[in-house]
Amino acid sequence: MSVVQTPWQAGTECVANYDFQRRTDQDLPFTKGEVLTIVAVTKDPNWYKAKNKVGQVGFIPANYVQKREGVKAGTKLSLMPWFHGKITREQAERLLYPPETGLFLVRESTNYPGDYTLCVSCEGKVEHYRIIYKNGKLTIDEEAYFDNLMQLVEHYTNDADGLCTSLMKPKLMEGTVAAQDEFSRSGWTLKMKDLTLLQTIGRGEFGDVMLGDYRGSKVAVKCIKNDATAQAFVAEALVMTQLRHKNLVQLLGVIVEDRSSLFIVTEFMAKGSLVDYLRSRGRSVLGGDCLLKFSLDVSEGMEYLEANNFVHRDLAARNVLVSEDNIAKVSDFGLTKEASATQDTSKLPVKWTAPEALREKLFSTKSDVWSYGILLWEIYSFGRVPYPRIALKDVVPRVERGYKMDAPDGCPAIVYELMKQCWHLDPNQRPPFRKLREQLENIKTNLLYQ
Repeated sequence: MSVVQTPWQAGTECVANYDFQRRTDQDLPFTKGEVLTIVAVTKDPNWYKAKNKVGQVGFIPANYVQKREGVKAGTKLSLMPWFHGKITREQAERLLYPPETGLFLVRESTNYPGDYTLCVSCEGKVEHYRIIYKNGKLTIDEEAYFDNLMQLVEHYTNDADGLCTSLMKPKLMEGTVAAQDEFSRSGWTLKMKDLTLLQTIGRGEFGDVMLGDYRGSKVAVKCIKNDATAQAFVAEALVMTQLRHKNLVQLLGVIVEDRSSLFIVTEFMAKGSLVDYLRSRGRSVLGGDCLLKFSLDVSEGMEYLEANNFVHRDLAARNVLVSEDNIAKVSDFGLTKEASATQDTSKLPVKWTAPEALREKLFSTKSDVWSYGILLWEIYSFGRVPYPRIALKDVVPRVERGYKMDAPDGCPAIVYELMKQCWHLDPNQRPPFRKLREQLENIKTNLLYQ
């Protein structure tokens, strides 16, 4: 079979929709849900040459696989597209008109702040059921209790259980797309039956991070079961579907099968966060070449984000992970947005965030460059907390008056100069990541020939 150019180019990822058994020695067998990479296209449009995760190569039928696509930027995904927030009883009834038995939505309670109301169309009228919080759980009848709204809706979809009708059809909030449907359409859903959760390896603001086994490979799994944080993680997963680079932690897929929980599955980074790696090994183990390599790895990942118009907004050594083979990869894309988006600054880490981002909510690649300068300082100080011996409340005033941290002990002068370029108070004077990467490569080259 000779190779020709078609829309599915070499390097395209696809996911299997069916099992495929080898028919000839040249075929590549696979199972439903397996992720494959196109190696080459063939003269026959019905077949591709592909490889699997262990590097085996062979021919696969085109109609057995689905191309993996990034979820379109700007898509408003929701795990709870039936949740309409703060609307009145009258507005809910208008939204559920014309009456259709089983049509429903959930709103915030107007009479009982902090509670919710389930509104259901039934036999020509709308019934309103108060959902109350009791001992940290949600309930309508004080008999069945749920951790979150997704579990509650799932339950009453399967069984009316005292309601006038079971929940048959969600009234979607205008402009939203059901996250489950969109992840499935774009080829990013994984099956829970293929995942085994092994042990907790971390706890974040939003939920546990667990070591898992997915089809024989170690993976990291973020487990989210809370309504508010689930929506934040949908946003993170959406961003991750659009990013693919060797120095960014790679999304493998999401699991949203029962609407009561969300799992984000990523590649497993065996050596943990960069800040912990630096602190636990220190100068006696890590030489200058290793520190320079980590600095270069991060600059390459950030150059990719820069080129694709994404701003990370939370770059720090704690949000960089280290793989088994010592590759540093940028992770935690929870705050990552297109460059034009605004951001609430209340949750941002002061010591890592550029002055204009804190002061005026002006986020850009240039504010990421500032954070990268702080990260360089962390690397060369072996994981020290920035601005040592300066009270947190004094950091911003001093920085805005032009204060810059001293070079870490043993840091090459040429690397310290890069840090200071990143900390220019005028964002336009900071170098782009492309330039930073080039300068670090020059430093690496010069070291090799010394």
